[in-house]
Amino acid sequence: MFEKYPFEKLNELLENISHPNEVISLTIGEPQFETPEFIQKELCKNAKFLNKYAKTSGEEVLKKSQRDFVKRRFNVELDKDELIPTFGTREVLFNFPLFLRPSKTAFPNPFYQIYEGAAIAAGSKINYLELNEKNNFKPSLNQLDGDEDFIILNSPNNPTASVMSLDELCEWVEYALKKDVVVLNDECYSEIYTNNPPPSILEASIKIGNKNFKNVLAINSISKRSSAPGLRSGFIAGDKRILKDYLNFRTYTGCAIPLPLQYAAKLAWDDEKYPAIFREEYKKNFERAEKILGIEIPEATFYIWLKVGDDIDFTKEAYKRGVKVLPGRYMGRNGAGEGYVRIALVYDEEKTKKALNILKEIL
Repeated sequence: MFEKYPFEKLNELLENISHPNEVISLTIGEPQFETPEFIQKELCKNAKFLNKYAKTSGEEVLKKSQRDFVKRRFNVELDKDELIPTFGTREVLFNFPLFLRPSKTAFPNPFYQIYEGAAIAAGSKINYLELNEKNNFKPSLNQLDGDEDFIILNSPNNPTASVMSLDELCEWVEYALKKDVVVLNDECYSEIYTNNPPPSILEASIKIGNKNFKNVLAINSISKRSSAPGLRSGFIAGDKRILKDYLNFRTYTGCAIPLPLQYAAKLAWDDEKYPAIFREEYKKNFERAEKILGIEIPEATFYIWLKVGDDIDFTKEAYKRGVKVLPGRYMGRNGAGEGYVRIALVYDEEKTKKALNILKEIL
């Protein structure tokens, strides 16, 4: 029913390959910088609330903090019923299609594998929108079959690091209205950028006059921006008609966020100091990669989508020398991603330089 997860495939590929005692893993998009201390302290301070059940709808203190973030970052003012806090975004990416029950789903290819798993679980047909050099690793409307009723976008993109412009996002919003299709943009990497802040599909919706976000949704998370993936704090925002029924659905899913996590997450969503610090560290890593590998610095994310020839052979050779990367084909279907590897630059300067120099030797 489900494909093996990319990391399971990777472990099988590398299982019998000899390697150094120390291996630098550049495979998982997990920030390696310490979660800011004030967030940790707030979590500990509120541990006493573990004796209480949390509401599925979330505490107002967290919801207000998330709405304030959207206003501050994207200049989009949300009503109270236009945002739902979620237990990270992985769970919402999986259970939202179960709620929506689309007959056909489209999403970029290669992709974050939860998109496919959710479509399969929901009994939805799939249109894989191939990302390649010719389309600058961005999906386009002409790739659609026309009978999709749910579209997932992912900008900034994992794994290719491409970013859609505001005008490009506007085209998708216009299509959502014209065809009465639900369009969701996964914006989890919106806060990891090198120069210009990437736009939100909520901004695009406002720009074309769709001020009530009809058929338009965005999700986001503090996992990357606050180096706090274990805090599991995200949100889904947009069309209140859809969110009203989805919130009712969520009462059955058991995804209520523990209160100590909500209070700590509230501070993380309010914070802009540490996200700026982390952004600068990731930017420096890109600059190191530019110098060592000769790559062009991406606009956002902390990924390099590196063209290597045979991605399987490259991955094996890198592992033999002490660096773990993810073959692009493991994130794609129908040949998408072949010839590339995804590299997550999530470490400090010393480890990053060491890993990049090893990869340079192989190239």
